[in-house]
Amino acid sequence: MHLAAADLAALIALCRAEIDRHGEHLSALDSAIGDGDHGANMRRGLEAVFAERDAIAALPLPAALERIGLVLVMNIGGAAGPLYGTLLMELGRALPGDAGAGDLAAPDDLAAPLERAIAAVARRGRSGPGDKTLLDVLYPVQAELVRRSPPGDIAACARSAAHSTGPMQARRGRASFLGARSIGHEDPGASSCALLTAAICGYFEEHRPS
Repeated sequence: MHLAAADLAALIALCRAEIDRHGEHLSALDSAIGDGDHGANMRRGLEAVFAERDAIAALPLPAALERIGLVLVMNIGGAAGPLYGTLLMELGRALPGDAGAGDLAAPDDLAAPLERAIAAVARRGRSGPGDKTLLDVLYPVQAELVRRSPPGDIAACARSAAHSTGPMQARRGRASFLGARSIGHEDPGASSCALLTAAICGYFEEHRPS
């Protein structure tokens, strides 16, 4: 399955709406173990991408993802900007260069490119599984893609993985300075990652071929 440029624009709008809806919750999570601005930062980043959605959707998919990543780097503050930006830019670079203009590959086409992108995020953040970051959502989501799980299962996996960061002790980022006091709080980056993943999966589930 491939979706057209209009669907990519719609996905951008959907992600922006999801982050806007949950922005205060994300900032509340961040207040417990960070600066308290993750929701505001994510809103700013997604608003910037939304403002360019038509131009982005007209690009070949690899270039579109790279552009989204660059916009996020430039507009999301803190550690989240470079991590999300790296994820999207590396995902774009990992896709075939001849992907059609505006095409969006189905989730199960993204397993190998996502694996490469996640590795780049891990290098950028010098982190790995169990460090209480968005990687704790990305790794299990990628595993579900390898298993070719349906979108609903991938979304459920992302939500569960985000909740599972609560009992973890942060080992990277500002939250790591809290030591054991970071235990008991869901990681805001993992939470925003799960929200975005679930929104994207929901769109694929609704638009999957008959």
